[in-house]
Amino acid sequence: MGKDAARAEWDNPMQFVLACVSYAVGLGNVWRFPYLCQMHGGGGFLIPYLLMLVLLGVPLFYMELAIGQKMRLGSIGAWRAISPYLGGVGLASVVTSMYLCLYYNVINAWSFWYLFHSFQSVLPWAECPVNSNLTGHVEECERATPTQYFFYRETLDISGSIEENGGIHMGQALCLLLAWMIVYLFIVKGVKSTGKVVYFTATFPYLVLIIYLIRGVTLHGAINGVKYMFTPKMEQLANPTTWINAATQIFFSLGLGFGSLIAFASYNQYNNNFEKQAIVVSMVNSSTSIFASIVTFSIYGFKATFNYESCLERVRLLLLNTFDLAEDTISLENVNHWIAELNRTHPEQFASLGGRLETCDLEAELDTAVEGTGLAFIVYSEAIKNMPVSQLWSVLYFIMLLLLGMGSMLGNVIAVITPLSDLKFISRYMSTKTLNGLVCLFCLLLGLGFTTRSGNYWFTMFNDYGATFSLLFIVLIEVITVCYIYGIKRFEKDVEDMLGHRLNWYWKIMLAGVSPILLITLFIFYIVNYIQGGTPTYQAWNKELGKSVVTEYPPYAQAFIGLLLASSVCCIPLTALYTYCKKRNLASGKRERTVSTVSA
Repeated sequence: MGKDAARAEWDNPMQFVLACVSYAVGLGNVWRFPYLCQMHGGGGFLIPYLLMLVLLGVPLFYMELAIGQKMRLGSIGAWRAISPYLGGVGLASVVTSMYLCLYYNVINAWSFWYLFHSFQSVLPWAECPVNSNLTGHVEECERATPTQYFFYRETLDISGSIEENGGIHMGQALCLLLAWMIVYLFIVKGVKSTGKVVYFTATFPYLVLIIYLIRGVTLHGAINGVKYMFTPKMEQLANPTTWINAATQIFFSLGLGFGSLIAFASYNQYNNNFEKQAIVVSMVNSSTSIFASIVTFSIYGFKATFNYESCLERVRLLLLNTFDLAEDTISLENVNHWIAELNRTHPEQFASLGGRLETCDLEAELDTAVEGTGLAFIVYSEAIKNMPVSQLWSVLYFIMLLLLGMGSMLGNVIAVITPLSDLKFISRYMSTKTLNGLVCLFCLLLGLGFTTRSGNYWFTMFNDYGATFSLLFIVLIEVITVCYIYGIKRFEKDVEDMLGHRLNWYWKIMLAGVSPILLITLFIFYIVNYIQGGTPTYQAWNKELGKSVVTEYPPYAQAFIGLLLASSVCCIPLTALYTYCKKRNLASGKRERTVSTVSA
């Protein structure tokens, strides 16, 4: 079992490694990991993160590569080959990857939108636009910030809630079309074209990150951000959520459970050394997260210091004007001294300042944690607009986001296409180009829903509920299947057949004991957290307030969330039940034919 001479293969092992790196190193490394560091004790978060990498990430990554390389099939075929009742595990992976394909490319469309708007003398998110009467700035922008206004109004043209629908944003729709056209060109010839593309998508983001690191650490105040990152708050290690988030980040960052790793490995030569590659890719992925965090926190430091000093300057001017002091009396360095001094010497006049006197706190600025699109398209954009030659840094940044997003999209789409192309009734009537084109077209047409005025709320729903629950369940079933149904001894013999040596004690202990226990813990924590969370909520943009407000999902949206959570997971028991009934009917048919033959 497992050897298929006609199957396409990577030109060399380096292509496979780069494909895995391009897939695993994605947007989460840039916008999720820094957020978790910020939330859970800075440098102290690295302790649970690296521990979970060793206990959970590397063993499961290794297992999926081994399955794909041994079976030389996509996720559906690979699990069906292990047991006919387990075809649903692969089907669940395909459904989950399809959900991801639907919304993930929308992020690439946003990146294209920002990239195209970066070629202007003044970045459009650097200042508020003038209103239609030419008498001042747009009120919504003044209530928010220019970067928020550009994202929510110009980019998304967002509605006030998920219940307020609207037409398609044509600019975003065209950007989404462009994103899917590029994805199709990347995969048009299957693994042969993908193998060439990953040389670029896996390496160029590192070049941009290095350039950004050099620029970032030279920015005024960058050191404040870097010191904040590496200053550990060890008390956070006593918080169970810190460990859960570390495990979850490792789990999703490596792309476990989607079927992409099984698909990639299925194009390896049978005796390829996947063990070494699993360790290398896992280490590269985690190292990139830490490296990207240094870059991010240097930008954080610059932005926080800029905001802090701007606040001090406003306070300085307020004190100078209120107390009629000479211009050079108060500086940024002694503002706090003068606040205390004036409060002591002129208490009544100082009290009249009331709410006009701001509290400036650098630590509070650094503590402001943002993740996801808020970090990528608002916080970064706000920092970029204050840099010299901001257009150059904007172009570089959004090209990097595009390549990270496109690299991950290759894995997402291949996770869908490979199992489908393995099905005989599809491969018999469709060429690779046709199948790839139909999958991309299908995802594009459904993805247009995310470009409507309420589309961002549906995007958030898919992002929050489309994969987390199902992936935890899928990978838990995978590791239990390999160790306790297929059997750890059979798995060990398969590894020996491919690599020439058996599993060492580390792989056995992790796969048979530690990893399943951690997965069960994560699964239980997710369910308890979901139940305790009450009615699901989302962040709705309120243009009157110029900020997002927490809003409950309406009943039909809650029902859709339930459908998202259950749809992929249900594939596993339903497929097993279908296989059982099919076998039972076949057996019954054979018995009837035997009885009729004897009677005759």
